Amino acid sequence: MRVLLYTDGGARGNPGPAATAFVLQTEDGTVLASRGETIGVATNNVAEYSALVSGLRCALELGAAEVEVRSDSELMVKQMRGEYRVKNKALQQFFLEASRLARQLPVVTYTHVRREHNELADRLLNDALDAA
Repeated sequence: MRVLLYTDGGARGNPGPAATAFVLQTEDGTVLASRGETIGVATNNVAEYSALVSGLRCALELGAAEVEVRSDSELMVKQMRGEYRVKNKALQQFFLEASRLARQLPVVTYTHVRREHNELADRLLNDALDAA
């Protein structure tokens, strides 16, 4: 099964109260799973990676064969593609965990999208922050 994994993470203040969100859907738009949740105080980049890790775990649980990750975090996408090194110590742990999860899936690709192409994950993220 090929799925699209939309991820988003953000913090109000950087660092500040943070949340993550992901939406896992089929190519025809059927939502298979979605989640938005607060993660305490964190940076935007930590929140972005937390969302990726949660989404990849869910894709594994659902038995996805091919995952296209779509994120508005250019930094995370380029790091996961190997185009940028991960210098930040806090992000290295998340990068390693995301890489470990991705290796358990047959195919994982990463695509950078503009925020307006990531609406549902962005809404879940903001709903979680607003509720906190």
